[in-house]
Amino acid sequence: MPWTRGLIMLGVAGIAVLAIACGDDSESSATDPPTPAPATSQPTAINDCPQPTEEAPEATVKTYDSAPEMTIDPAKSYTAVIKTERGTFTMTLRPDLAPQHVNSFVFLSRDGYFDGVTFHRVIPGFVAQAGDPSGTGSGSPGYTLPAEFTTEVPYTEGVVGAARGPDNDSAGSQWFVTLDNASSLNGQYTVFAEVTDGMDVVKCITARDPSTNPGAPPGDKIISIEITEA
Repeated sequence: MPWTRGLIMLGVAGIAVLAIACGDDSESSATDPPTPAPATSQPTAINDCPQPTEEAPEATVKTYDSAPEMTIDPAKSYTAVIKTERGTFTMTLRPDLAPQHVNSFVFLSRDGYFDGVTFHRVIPGFVAQAGDPSGTGSGSPGYTLPAEFTTEVPYTEGVVGAARGPDNDSAGSQWFVTLDNASSLNGQYTVFAEVTDGMDVVKCITARDPSTNPGAPPGDKIISIEITEA
């Protein structure tokens, strides 16, 4: 497959304003989503969470000339096992809802794009967001994906969506897991997966929001993502 990509070792000066929206030169500037309603469930106390036992690899920033060719079979089932410094959780991908987003996620995962990537924005009771090797929330793989919105699956706890900028067709590599019901996101962000095991691990990911706290502690990182097809 004729992919040309640049590899740049992670090195970011400064933190960009972060939101569920994301952007860089190929994506519109980031905008904050509406402030979520107070969570209906209590965040997991950090003392109840396992301490990191394995260090993630160093992240690298990769860019691609275009979106990957369609290599998944929408009629098959795909599972992603995400190993993080806090533990492991499993996502069932939904090619029936968003084939292009699932295809991109599978490609990037298999290429090691997410290895070492930080959960750069984690708001208890709202979302845990990752997918940007730069760790700023403004990174992109070099291509964007068209919106594949649906109202078939509402944003309840554990639903996985694609972050984007103000343009509906500006999603790239960033994604988020909802930590509680987030109905304000329904039909506005592409749903491409659901957490089917290990939601307790997701809720243990270190909370941080550099947009309101530039001195936020380092976030938890992804060690690896394994994709299975059945």
